Amino acid sequence: MISPILVIEITLDPNIVRIGAVLITWHGFFTAVGIFVGLNVVLRITRIMGLDEDDIYNLALVAIPAGILGARSLYVVEHWSYFSQVPSEIIRVNEGGISIWGALLAGVIATLCFARWRQYPVRNLLDIAGLGMILGLAIGRLGDLINGEHLAKATELPWGVVYTDPDSPAFSHSLAFGAHHPATTYEMLVLLVAFFVCVPLFLQFLKQWPGVTFSIVAMIYALTRYFLTDIRLDSPEVISSFLAPQIIAVVIILICFPVMIFWIRGTNKLRISKKD
Repeated sequence: MISPILVIEITLDPNIVRIGAVLITWHGFFTAVGIFVGLNVVLRITRIMGLDEDDIYNLALVAIPAGILGARSLYVVEHWSYFSQVPSEIIRVNEGGISIWGALLAGVIATLCFARWRQYPVRNLLDIAGLGMILGLAIGRLGDLINGEHLAKATELPWGVVYTDPDSPAFSHSLAFGAHHPATTYEMLVLLVAFFVCVPLFLQFLKQWPGVTFSIVAMIYALTRYFLTDIRLDSPEVISSFLAPQIIAVVIILICFPVMIFWIRGTNKLRISKKD
């Protein structure tokens, strides 16, 4: 085993301030910042594409609450052994404890249903929303880095993190295992690279196939979660040695890849028929 050379010590209290009964955490703060920045990126790309910004605002009013509800719901299901004992904790979303997969699945499904109902250009809006989504997720992971909510295996690489604030969920974990992987930070870096690669590709090339960019970013995220789940310690085992996020990731890829091919072929056939 390689002894970590670069050990980042996280000393910040995961809680920023308590206002009455409401506790503001770094996780909640960066989640809000991620939503705000992601939405503004979506609006900017919408203007570049010449689409209606009002459609984005309407979708945001559906997608954001649906995503928050889905994120908390899936987390509660995954950790039901705990929440069944303290059901009053279920509604305390501001104190942390969400599932990104729950947010994405609920947000996308709600967005699709609403967009279909309002007859919006669904695939175009999915592409734009997907780009804002991965940037927002990346920013939100800064809160996970500070709070230490997602525990990971002891690092075998030259770097790692330890948490020294007693209120951090990773404090006792750091005492027991020493430096461990900043798993959600790895995810943040992958998403940032994906964002800065996919945006110019979309604007210059991929936009001619509506829906393809969304499929690509969804599969990138699914692959990232699949492999990073192996070094995380906070997901329940569902089938054999496969964990819940890995199973969801496989399902997402199995859906998105054939749908992407179908959309590419369908768009190409439509162009050919118009030329004829």
